[in-house]
Amino acid sequence: MSNYVATVLWTRPADAPFKDNKYSRAHEWRFDGGTVVPASSSPSVVRVPLSNPAAVDPEEALVASLSSCHMLFFLSYAASGGFVIDRYEDEAIGEMGKNANGAMAMLKVRLRPKITWVGAPPSQEQLDKLHHRSHHDCYIANSVTSEIVIEPR
Repeated sequence: MSNYVATVLWTRPADAPFKDNKYSRAHEWRFDGGTVVPASSSPSVVRVPLSNPAAVDPEEALVASLSSCHMLFFLSYAASGGFVIDRYEDEAIGEMGKNANGAMAMLKVRLRPKITWVGAPPSQEQLDKLHHRSHHDCYIANSVTSEIVIEPR
C-alpha cells in the first residue's frame, strides 16, 4: 500500500475580514517533492477577487488528475505493445451538475486525447483496447463515481 501526501495551506492576512465571508480563497498545495502550486476556489463558484483565476482550482485538478493517470497508463501500454508516441495531448473537460442526490458533483469527465504516432499507429481495435485497459487500470478513475468518457481526437 502507498501513501500520498499533499499539504494544503491557507492563511488569513492580519486584520483581514473573515466573518463576512469576504476572504480570499487563494491558497497553496505543497507536495513532498517540493513543488508548490497556487490554488484557489473556482471563479465560477466564488467571484474574483476572492478567487484567483490564475490558480488551479479543485475541479480543474480532478479533471487533470484523471487525464494524467489515463495518459500514464496509456503511454506504458502503447510502449509495451511496440508503438511509439511523439506527443500525447488531452484537452479534458469536466462537467459539473447536480447528481442523483441533488448535490453538486463532477458528473462527467471527457478525456479527449490527440496522439501523434511515429511509424505505424495501432489499428482502431488496438487503440480501443489501449484506452480501455488504461481506463480500467487508472487508480484515479477507479476512485471516482463520475462518468468518464474517452473521445480520441
